[in-house]
Amino acid sequence: MFSTAEESFGFAVRELEGAFGSSLRTERLGPDLGVILDPQPAAHDVVTAILQRPLVFIRHLTVEVGRIARNEAADIDVVARAATQAVVDAGLSQAVAVQAWTTGSPRLGYPAGDLFRRIAGELGAAGYRVASAGEEHVLSCCVTPTGVVIGLNRTADSLVDWPGGRVRLTRTDEQVSRAEFKLEELQHVTTVRLPAAGRALDLGAAPGGWSRILRQRGLSVWAVDPADLDPRLADDPELRHIRTTAGEFLRATDQRYDLVVNDMRMDPVLSCRLMGDAAAVLRAGGLAVVTLKLGSGQPIRIVRDCLSLLAPHYDLEFARQLHHNRHEVTVVARRRAARR
Repeated sequence: MFSTAEESFGFAVRELEGAFGSSLRTERLGPDLGVILDPQPAAHDVVTAILQRPLVFIRHLTVEVGRIARNEAADIDVVARAATQAVVDAGLSQAVAVQAWTTGSPRLGYPAGDLFRRIAGELGAAGYRVASAGEEHVLSCCVTPTGVVIGLNRTADSLVDWPGGRVRLTRTDEQVSRAEFKLEELQHVTTVRLPAAGRALDLGAAPGGWSRILRQRGLSVWAVDPADLDPRLADDPELRHIRTTAGEFLRATDQRYDLVVNDMRMDPVLSCRLMGDAAAVLRAGGLAVVTLKLGSGQPIRIVRDCLSLLAPHYDLEFARQLHHNRHEVTVVARRRAARR
C-alpha cells in the first residue's frame, strides 16, 4: 500500500507504472491511499525505486496483510483482534510500533486514536511491547470509507515512521512562517543531516522562517531577500540580512558556504538554474535544499527536467513531496567536487 497527497495520487500511479510497467494495476482505497494489485513488487523493490529513480509522489509504504469490511469494522474489538493476530502470525519479536490513521470519511464510529489504544491493549495482553514509532516493524491500520486495511512492514521499508507518512509538527510561538515545517519535516524523513555549524545561504529568505531554523542548528546565516525579515530576527548577530536579489548576490559574493537553501516562489526550472549558479559558492560536499513549485502542468516531467539541471553540479540525495509541501517537491543535493 502507498500513501500520497490526495491531489498527487494520479502522479504516484504514473510513477509506479514507469518503474514497474504500464500493466501495473492499482486500487484507490481512499483519497490519499492506494494498493498495488498486480504484479506485486516486493516492498524493498518499491523503496529502491523511490530512492534511486526517484519516485517523488509516494510518502509512505506498508504491506497489506488484511482487510475488514465496513460492517465488521464497525466493531472496534474485531479490528483490534485481527490486527493483533496479524502480528502473531508474522512471528514478530515482542516489540512493535502501532500506527492508525483515516483516509476519506469512514464514519465507523471511532477515531484513529481510539483504534490505536484498543490495538495497543490487545497486543499488550498478548505480551507485546507497543510504541507509536521507533521499532523494527510497524503495524499500520488505516480506516477507509469501506472498512479497515491492516498493513505490516519493516520500518526501514516504510519511508517514514509516521502514520501514513503524515508528519505532524506543532506550531510554536517562535515560529516565523509555516514554511519552517518543511525544513523540520525533512529531518524526520531522511538520513541526510543538515550541517550543525558553518555558513548557510538562504536565498529568498523573507520572512525568515528557514533562516530561523538554520540559526537554531548553529549555522551562521546569510539571508538574501529585498523584502523585510520578521522583526524577531533583527538582533541576531549571526544572521545577516542582505537586501538584494538572489542572482545579484551570487554574482557579487566571495564567500563559500556549507549549505544553500531556496524556498522561493519561482518557476522550478528557473529555480534550478539559480541553484546551478549557487553551486559555485558552495563548498565541495556541501548541501543544497530547494523546493520545486510545480503548479498544475506535467509535474512528473518538470521534476525530471529540474533534476537534470541539477545533475551537472550535484549528486542527488533526496527528492519527495513531503506532508508539509503543497504543490511542490523538496530536493536535497550534495555539491560534487570539481573535476580536474
